[in-house]
Parts: sequence; structure tokens; C-alpha cells
Amino acid sequence: MVGTKDWLFNFDDGFRESVKLGNDSKMAVMGKGNFKLSIGGRTHVITDVYYLPGLGNNLLSVGQLQQRGLTIVFKNNVCQLFHEEKGLILTTDMTVNRMYIIHASVIIPKCLQVTKIEETNLWHNRYAHLRIKGLKVLNRKHMVKGLPELKETEDKCTDCLSGKQHRESVPKQANWRAYQKLEFIHSDICGPINPKSN
Repeated sequence: MVGTKDWLFNFDDGFRESVKLGNDSKMAVMGKGNFKLSIGGRTHVITDVYYLPGLGNNLLSVGQLQQRGLTIVFKNNVCQLFHEEKGLILTTDMTVNRMYIIHASVIIPKCLQVTKIEETNLWHNRYAHLRIKGLKVLNRKHMVKGLPELKETEDKCTDCLSGKQHRESVPKQANWRAYQKLEFIHSDICGPINPKSN
């Protein structure tokens, strides 16, 4: 259980539960996700970690670790955690208040927002530089299979900016107008063309 939502990835914000703490108080679980830790230079992922807003200390359940196949050995005021493939993961001493503190670094998922922006730019380019509002309409009306939920970006598309930069306004009324058939003809003239067409 953690009290910081930013530490979790693959977050399910629809998950709800309540947890009873050691002091008989209850706290609401406001989602769950996965959590990356670096212990002794090795990265470990803990899945289905509960998010409890306002939780002061992060807690790790011994029972849940055992359910996932880890072996926990408590002996001579020392706790050792073993993984069947990785071997010994950590060793920690018992504190004065009979707690075992794990010294680890949290690996915060930083690149998720960048991926969302890159995905938005990718779909913008795929659809001939269609504006984001237009892409959102396509998504909302389920007009394109596989089109994900896109986020507005602060980035301006340089191709769109340069394409619109030199455009002149369309005149309200034409300068030349034909009143009879074939009075006004547009054509591309070039020649002579070799070989001659049939």
C-alpha cells in the first residue's frame, strides 16, 4: 500500500476497497497499480499495489508476498526475502518498535506523458494534420478502429504553422466570370509531347 499515486503505473482508478490498519482505523483504497523498486541495484516490480491517499508510511504485506511465491524468513531479529529464481532479494534488521524497514529507491514512471503526446502527434500526422478536436470527434463517434483517447498538446505542429502562414484569404467574389459555355477555359498547356499519345 502506498500513499503516492505518482509512483504507480498501469493504474486502475476504478478499483475501490477499504483496508483496516493496525490501529483499527479504516482507510479507503482509491485505485491500484504496479510499483517499481530498486533494491541493491536490482529492479523489482510489485503488482496490484493499493493506493491510499493520506497514508503516512508505505506498507508491504507479508501474506501477499507469500501468495506470490516469495519466501520470507524471520530469524534472530532479521528478515530475509527470497525469490525462487532471483535468490535473496533483501535482508533487513528489526527496528526498536519491532518493524522491518526496507531501504529501497522508488522508480517513478516519468515517460508516460511523453508517450501520450507522441501518440497524439502520430495520429495528427496519420490523418493529414487533422486538428486534435477533429481526432477527438473521430474517437468519440467510434469512426476509426484503434484510435485511442488523445490528449491536447502544447506543442505546435511546425508543418501546420508553415502551411497556413502564406495562405491568402479567399476573395468573396471572382475577378473573372464566364457567362456562356466555353467563354472561360482553364488548361495546362505544354508541348510538343514526344511520343505522341493515341
